[in-house]
Amino acid sequence: MAARISVPQNARRGDQIEIRIAIQHPMETGYRVEDNGTAITKNVINKLVCRYNGAEVFRAEMGSGISANPYLSFFIVAAASGELRFDWVDDAGVAGSERSAIIVA
Repeated sequence: MAARISVPQNARRGDQIEIRIAIQHPMETGYRVEDNGTAITKNVINKLVCRYNGAEVFRAEMGSGISANPYLSFFIVAAASGELRFDWVDDAGVAGSERSAIIVA
C-alpha cells in the first residue's frame, strides 16, 4: 500500500501545522459481489496511527463507511524537529508505514 503524505518541511516552534495523508487502498466493504455471485471479502484499513518523535499524536479507527483511497487531515503543534511516522493495518493484516521529517526552528 502506498501513501502520499503532506507535511511542511519547516515550521516555527508552537505553530499548528496541517498533516495530510492519502492511502491507496480499495476499502472493500464486504457488501459487493463478483459477476459470478461470490461475495468480495471485507477488507478496509481499520487503524491509522501517527507518531511524532515516537509519541502518538493522532489515531483513526475506520470502518466500511470510508471510501476507497482514504484521505485524512489533522493538525498538530510543531514542538521539535524530528520525524512523523504513519502506521496502518487492514482487515487482511497487511500493514503499511511511511515516514516524513520536519525541521522546527
